[in-house]
Amino acid sequence: MEPFEYLESQSIEEVLSLLTRYGNQAKVLAGGTDLVPLMRQKALHPQYIINLGKIASLKYIHSDSQTGLRIGAVTTIREIETSPILQGEYGMIPQAAIQLASIPIRNVATIGGNLCNASPSADMAPILIALSARVKLVSAAEERVVPLEDFFTGPGTTVIKPDELLTEIQISPLPLHTSGVYLKCSTRGGQDMALVGVAVVITLGSGGKICDAKITLGAVSPTPMRAYQAEAILKGRVPNKELIWEVAQAASNEACPIDDIRGSAEYRKEIVKIFTRDALSQAAELAKSAA
Repeated sequence: MEPFEYLESQSIEEVLSLLTRYGNQAKVLAGGTDLVPLMRQKALHPQYIINLGKIASLKYIHSDSQTGLRIGAVTTIREIETSPILQGEYGMIPQAAIQLASIPIRNVATIGGNLCNASPSADMAPILIALSARVKLVSAAEERVVPLEDFFTGPGTTVIKPDELLTEIQISPLPLHTSGVYLKCSTRGGQDMALVGVAVVITLGSGGKICDAKITLGAVSPTPMRAYQAEAILKGRVPNKELIWEVAQAASNEACPIDDIRGSAEYRKEIVKIFTRDALSQAAELAKSAA
């Protein structure tokens, strides 16, 4: 690991001042479960590390019927997994969180860090994109809100500017009869990186017809991707076995994975089909009873 200067911040304003001063020379540290291994591998060598761990104003989970859900960027994955606030309406979020690595890792890893690392196989991104999540990015000069779907630009890269900090994840209130599921395929169980991740969120309308549907695929493209063609097939139709298989095949056709040491592109496309089928079936059953 290359030498660096460690900076302990006490407030968001202090972090933003440091980011303005050091820009690309600095990296922020939340849980460190992604950053530290990359530094040890010498894939990253920042000159300054800015620790966010003592900033209590970045750690929270708030839900309101008018404004929806707000999660602070330094909230740990374990806190998301076990939060009573997220049970029920937003239950698909802890259902995804529990599939990320092990409990010791989830005790340290943060939601902001998981997103900012921008791994194509990140577990939290697919379900949050399927929920139309947004992220708040703040600098000393301004703040902006970006749809999470537009946040990722490639493996390990995002739209965050050198002087910006991701402070919050936002999700609007969900319509009645909305539910979602995240399913993950990995070679060595939940503690391993996703070979394929599939997130489905659907809303049922009158007559049991699907009035809205979002399908997000992870680890099958440079960034998490929406399966738009598959989604379009669902809308306005009542889910049944034949429709679900048609949509699953469409999602598989949209996926654009690569061959690597963990699996072939052909295998990943087959997993997309099977997991989309299963996620749709489960989400449809849950949505029927969702209040």
